[in-house]
Amino acid sequence: MPRFPAMAPAVAALGGSIYSSLAERLAAHPGETYPLHVGDTWLDPPVGAHMEDLKSAQNPGLHRYAPPEGLPRLVDAVVARQRARVGVDTQRDHVLIAAGATGALGAMVGATIAPGEEVLCLAPYWPLIAGIVRQYHGVPVPVPLFGAAHSADEAVAIVAAHRGPRAAAIYLNTPNNPTGELLPRTWLEALVAWAAREGLWIFADEVYEDYVYRGEHVYCRALAPERTLAAHSFSKAYGMAGNRCGYVVGPPAVIAGARKIAAHTFYSTPTASQVAAARVLEGPGDAWLADARARYQAAGDAAAARLGLPPPAGGTFLFFDVAAHLGDDGLPGLLARCADHGLLVAPGPSFGPYATHIRVCFTAAPPAVVERGVDLLARIFTAGPRAA
Repeated sequence: MPRFPAMAPAVAALGGSIYSSLAERLAAHPGETYPLHVGDTWLDPPVGAHMEDLKSAQNPGLHRYAPPEGLPRLVDAVVARQRARVGVDTQRDHVLIAAGATGALGAMVGATIAPGEEVLCLAPYWPLIAGIVRQYHGVPVPVPLFGAAHSADEAVAIVAAHRGPRAAAIYLNTPNNPTGELLPRTWLEALVAWAAREGLWIFADEVYEDYVYRGEHVYCRALAPERTLAAHSFSKAYGMAGNRCGYVVGPPAVIAGARKIAAHTFYSTPTASQVAAARVLEGPGDAWLADARARYQAAGDAAAARLGLPPPAGGTFLFFDVAAHLGDDGLPGLLARCADHGLLVAPGPSFGPYATHIRVCFTAAPPAVVERGVDLLARIFTAGPRAA
């Protein structure tokens, strides 16, 4: 047990800088900068859902606490969306509005994982999930799957090989951050059936559900509603990352537990953020999504073409191996050379055992800026480790 001045072991196990330790270099760079390491968008939210659009006179209680489970107006809009999209019976008690999908995932992990229990994290994975599991004294187990499996049977075999006696849940993210890949329906059906046989929870991170360019997004909850906890995000869907509003949908008994976790961490999601989210679902959201999806696909396709990569199937990222472009100083050396030119990309080890990979976000800045940043990265590759 730690004593002063030591910290808790779970905190010591968390990384400080998730994506890059070179942000200070970017801030000091004298020329144009290309912050392609962070998963965000250059687009503003839909008209009518900006913070300045919200007036206290039209929204009584705007500056007061919202109910811990979420504003009824927003919960009802989420219920309607889940029924329409997922095709599964959904009521208010299936939903928790959370402080972003991060808060949603924290609540679901806290409600289901006991100390020492393992969460099988299909990799590469969203970096914060490993820290969230550790925060609740669980054990994240990386399961390299994307790019490693080539069939549903292979996918199940890979996951099964990583299952230990204390496994309690499987985490999957599709469309995937960072690869942009979508898990095929047959793979998801096989993985869900395996999880059911093994008695595991399913943590479905579906925050990029609205950004599918090639293929089909399959909702896990439609396959196993009794054991699936699904996280969704207004940050990724509608350019509202600063609002910190998302939600989790799952079995009522577990959502009741997740509400307890949420109440003891962030208590309730910001009221103004929930009003803005409700406005999006009630009005301009679908048209905004259609426009954003086209813009994102164009940006992703252009970035992939410049780097000689396949176009992304979904999401807002490219993830690829740069081993051929590394010198004796390895990946840190490449990241430093990029930073010296005003460019930041995310290091592969943040996403699992990917020591020679990087991730590029093609929506983190306006398309022209992203284009120049990606072109700079391609030129750094061509110049080589010493000449760059």
